[in-house]
Amino acid sequence: MDTGIGAVDGPKAAPSGALACPATFPASSSPASSAEATMGRHLARRLVQVGVSDVFAVPGDFNLTLLDHLIAEPGLRLIGCCNELNAGYAADGYARAKGVGACAVTFTVGGLSVLNAIAGAYSENLPLICIVGGPNSNDYGTNRILHHTIGLPDFTQELRAFQTVTCYQAVVNNLDDAHEQIDKAISTALKESKPVYISVSCNLPGVSHPTFSRDPVPYFLSPRSLITFFLFAFVFLVYVSWLIMSCIHAPEDALTDEWCTCRMSNQMGLEAAVEATVQFLDKSVKPVMVAGPKLSVAKAGAAFAELADASGYAVATMPSAKGMVAETLPRFLGTYWGAVSTAFCAEIVESADAYLFAGPIFNDYSSVGYSFLLKKEKAVIVQPDRVTVGNGPAFGCIMMKDFLSALAQRVTKNTTAYENYKRIFVPDGEPPESEPGEPLRVNVLFKHVQKMLTGDSAVIAETGDSWFNCQKLKLPDGCGYEFQMQYGSIGWSVGALLGYAQGAKDKRVIACIGDGSFQVTAQDVSTMLRCEQNSIIFLINNGGYTIEVEIHDGPYNVIKNWNYTGLVDAIHNGEGKCWTAKVTCEEELTAAIETATGEKQDCLCFIEVIAHKDDTSKELLEWGSRVSAANSRPPNPQ
Repeated sequence: MDTGIGAVDGPKAAPSGALACPATFPASSSPASSAEATMGRHLARRLVQVGVSDVFAVPGDFNLTLLDHLIAEPGLRLIGCCNELNAGYAADGYARAKGVGACAVTFTVGGLSVLNAIAGAYSENLPLICIVGGPNSNDYGTNRILHHTIGLPDFTQELRAFQTVTCYQAVVNNLDDAHEQIDKAISTALKESKPVYISVSCNLPGVSHPTFSRDPVPYFLSPRSLITFFLFAFVFLVYVSWLIMSCIHAPEDALTDEWCTCRMSNQMGLEAAVEATVQFLDKSVKPVMVAGPKLSVAKAGAAFAELADASGYAVATMPSAKGMVAETLPRFLGTYWGAVSTAFCAEIVESADAYLFAGPIFNDYSSVGYSFLLKKEKAVIVQPDRVTVGNGPAFGCIMMKDFLSALAQRVTKNTTAYENYKRIFVPDGEPPESEPGEPLRVNVLFKHVQKMLTGDSAVIAETGDSWFNCQKLKLPDGCGYEFQMQYGSIGWSVGALLGYAQGAKDKRVIACIGDGSFQVTAQDVSTMLRCEQNSIIFLINNGGYTIEVEIHDGPYNVIKNWNYTGLVDAIHNGEGKCWTAKVTCEEELTAAIETATGEKQDCLCFIEVIAHKDDTSKELLEWGSRVSAANSRPPNPQ
């Protein structure tokens, strides 16, 4: 996903219908009036500059003044959410669509509520700016007890909670360093592709200060070529010359490494890494390459495709990288997920005598309970800034996209693995035809979802059996795909759908959500209606936490059944465009999809699918048993 963040010409204009930030910025900053020279305005302008057009917020008394400044900023829209958890999930989804997201909540009660969503964004390597309205600056250093705390004169509880799930924390309670702290936090989020925490004292957003007397100079992040580097240098020199001629001191951050947060490969290390990898791969007989989720962090999707074309290798993706590589590549096998891989994919990957993994994350879920049949000595592991060849050597300070592009120029073409795949491949069968009125099967549902997908679609898959069913969908070029593999927090998809649809207005988003997950975060369907979104939600009602049942069953996995369409109709309450349907057989499903994609295509469409409690994918059955075995390993002898 290339959002334009970091390009010399600034962020791209927002899609039609969004309140857009400027596509380009002048080389010099213009003076701000004393009334505008405030920290609140500076923060709002910075958000717009990096590509944030929508901030997901829940108001509270500590952040109200700051929200006023966010609302006042042209190009920035404040979206009120029903709770802080959903605001965080929405910012997560928005970051997936736009490259960066933001949420705003109040002190401690809001901060600790949003924390779970921020942890999920951290695990998924998403740049997310979490802004918290903090105590009055005069209360710091006193022995006062404030509301929204646990009753102790200690304001650091929230900060300490955020320290482990953000890559930078800024507590802004003094205007003298507010400019530096805000800019450092935002640039760090973009550099590290992780969430950051910014706490702003409630009495500071509207106070003018000399450091905010000029519009913030736009960030220029990660020059992509020598030409862009020289363009950046030219603009930088113009700005510095203008500052000198105007006899004005440059903001401190304009002359530090925060101005240009570029990351470039060590050229000698890059050449050595490529040479070692070429020797390793060229002596193999049937090499393959597999895309991992950190491909997105490294912005190396195009370089991966370039290498796939040049090498001739069979290509697969790890489950959490689905959607990051075009599934229309000539030698694409499908998803490599150990025992629950796409048919014939695991056999080719695990029988290869060399495999290149680009940006992998190997955990108990992605390895199906640590049951991968992979050998380290056969692997080239390419991380965003590091390459390891077999058991060694390893090379640091190597950017993934530079490495993959350079490797594409050197590697010898070898299509043996794909030719082996073609020899053993048997096409997928279709689900058996349904009898008239036969209870709807889940595999029939996803047969119809497959037919709905186009380049103008995107899929959101909730934690649960939707993980496995959506993995089997074949994505057309341009079709988006998102799910939360590493963190796996049930309920994530409702807020993420809100944020993703807000950030990707050019796509119609299809969300597949289980009933148990929906019960966690259902409220923000109302926010989707307020934002006039036209997503399609398939609510799969099978009476419980099916994924947990397949790991370890018990009465706690059964949930209270809701009238889900009735709930959404009540939320709709005649305001906005909404259409609901409940389907129990294929004929009803076909009619509902026809309505949702035709007459009601401009509406938020909610389709409740009634499924049997034991109707699961075979992949979940296999995966659940292996994860259960991994979870139930006895303690090692002491």
